Amino acid sequence: MTRRGDVGVAPSTASTSRREADPDSSDRSMDTPIQTQFVPWFRAAAPYIHAFRGKTFVVAFGGEVVADGKFVELTHDLNLLAALGVRLVLVHGARPQIEERLKRRHAQIRYVRDMRVTDEAALADVKDAAGRLRTEIEALLSMGLPNSPMANATIRVSSGNYVVARPVGVVDGVDMLYTGEVRKIHADAIIRRLEDGDLVLISPLGNSPTGEIFNVTLEDVAAATAIALQADKLIFLMDEPGVTNKKGVLLRELTVSDAERVRTGKHKPANDALLYLPFAARACQGGVKRAHLISRHQDGALMLELFTHDGVGTMVTQDPLERLRPATIDDVGGILHLIAPLEADGTLVKRSREYLEIEIDRFTVVDHDGRIVGCAALYPFRNEAAGELACLAVDPAHRDAGAGERLLHYVEARARKAKLRRLFVLTTRTAHWFIEQGFTPEDVSALPKTRQQFYNYQRRSKVLVKPL
Repeated sequence: MTRRGDVGVAPSTASTSRREADPDSSDRSMDTPIQTQFVPWFRAAAPYIHAFRGKTFVVAFGGEVVADGKFVELTHDLNLLAALGVRLVLVHGARPQIEERLKRRHAQIRYVRDMRVTDEAALADVKDAAGRLRTEIEALLSMGLPNSPMANATIRVSSGNYVVARPVGVVDGVDMLYTGEVRKIHADAIIRRLEDGDLVLISPLGNSPTGEIFNVTLEDVAAATAIALQADKLIFLMDEPGVTNKKGVLLRELTVSDAERVRTGKHKPANDALLYLPFAARACQGGVKRAHLISRHQDGALMLELFTHDGVGTMVTQDPLERLRPATIDDVGGILHLIAPLEADGTLVKRSREYLEIEIDRFTVVDHDGRIVGCAALYPFRNEAAGELACLAVDPAHRDAGAGERLLHYVEARARKAKLRRLFVLTTRTAHWFIEQGFTPEDVSALPKTRQQFYNYQRRSKVLVKPL
């Protein structure tokens, strides 16, 4: 006998009740709010810790991060990533430091397409600012003060002539002089340093085979480096929290195609987002798995973006993160976790791991970046050309994005391919949603004869049918 239950949509996760710690209490078993928050968060971060070990991240930030004193906080997060086995490449900018030197000598400051026009005198300021800033960053990364996040840190920093550049030339009728663009990244040399356990620091300067030095933009160096290394992540720290739409809502995920539509659309993103977004897309097109745009102003933004499922910025990928696919035996744990709240409140009939393993070929899942956020099963009754849609569940965070509708359409397509003429569901809580999707209420007698025999009259599930 095959056991199947009702369908439902996963409810919002309820907050776990917490006991407040009484400082005067002698009961040491009472958990503080920090303790009750910390343990679940640390456990939730464990999959990312395992996934990131040995991976290469390129982190790019402007000179503003150092000028504003924010780099000390960033070093704490970088130290933690290094301790977890992440191979780090830092690319820094120096625009405010260069601006300060140019203004000090009352030099003309000119930009063309967000690139500085660098004459010989300005190049001297660029070299001075970049060199001093690199030294300061190396010093900050070398801190190991007791009673601080950098205690016992052993970060070794490697810098070098990793960037080969060429002149940009004439842009919009303006000779850019010593402003350059990346021609090549010495990836092999960087990889050797990373394999030795070093953190690699790259400045926005490039050398030419003829011995010239060029001022190169931070974003160009970062994207080219990430592509050359085939990095797992490229991360830009910027003024905005990410890319927003015309209503100011943060766009958490963009494909390369989405990024191009945003960049060329009527509503332009804010300045920093508009600057970095094309380079994030270029990196993904060049083989970088993920590019992230996050705020430099939010303390811990790097950790929140990397170690939480939703993140705090905008993530760019070559292809959509979410896909519908047939379930495999490896998805059983994810399905069990997804449907557990529905089973607990009685929306779904409880299913054991053994049951799911046996019936896994009946299931379709919504896979969002390796996490199961939706599932549904189809059970055919071929003698009566009918199919039962069962165990439809969607993570609450993905419900508004239409995951339930996509699952339903996918199952309907499977049913049509199997030459089934109608689809039916049994539900106790979500009848209205199915009616909105074209199902109509029917009596139990509308079920296939063999299914009627196992109808649970104690649950009194509603029967809904949709012709295909």
